[in-house]
Amino acid sequence: MTIKKKKLYNKEISYFSNIRYDIIKLIPKDNNNILEVGCGDGSTLLELKKEGKAKYIAGIDIIDLGQSEKLDKFILADIEMEEIDLPENYFDIVICGDVLEHLVDPWNVLKKLKKFLNNDAIIVASIPNIREIKTMLNIFVKGDFKYVEAGILDKTHLRFFCKKNILNLFEQTEFEIVKIVNNLNQKSKRYIFNLVTFGKFEEFITNQYLIVAKNKDEKS
Repeated sequence: MTIKKKKLYNKEISYFSNIRYDIIKLIPKDNNNILEVGCGDGSTLLELKKEGKAKYIAGIDIIDLGQSEKLDKFILADIEMEEIDLPENYFDIVICGDVLEHLVDPWNVLKKLKKFLNNDAIIVASIPNIREIKTMLNIFVKGDFKYVEAGILDKTHLRFFCKKNILNLFEQTEFEIVKIVNNLNQKSKRYIFNLVTFGKFEEFITNQYLIVAKNKDEKS
């Protein structure tokens, strides 16, 4: 049944309907078969198709916001608890945008996704960085690990990562990091500061990292 309430899990429905242009920029224009885990209302997948970067779009989510009416395939499921009915060795790209930190065992989910990837496939993910300076000051100076409605300490986050931990997450699940970039706005003071300090303090001024990783496993 489609969710029609104004709020879900005490979050505005708009929280689940943002187009992730930062993720879209990392995806090659190749008419890809794309799977998104935690697809929300499917806005990012639909934009990828509109831009010619996707020919087939599939999404998985634990909520139904009418995705099945828009996507080529939608699966209403908890990826941690249920088997996913999708073709193996099929997808060119899997997107995990702000998803892995919400999971009990993101390591296992990354391993679980491997069977759906073809030989040249990549995973594109975004993960918050808990080492960001304001977050650290609140914890270590104010002694306040305060959860909030959205952001690094979102109250629905179950896992927390620094940049090193993000790299380890993918390495431990047999993925090779192709690219990891910060999400700094090019018009922001933090972006300029990062340039003039040659990235020395990047981990303290970055809210989130974007990752592109490829499967290390050889498939016949």
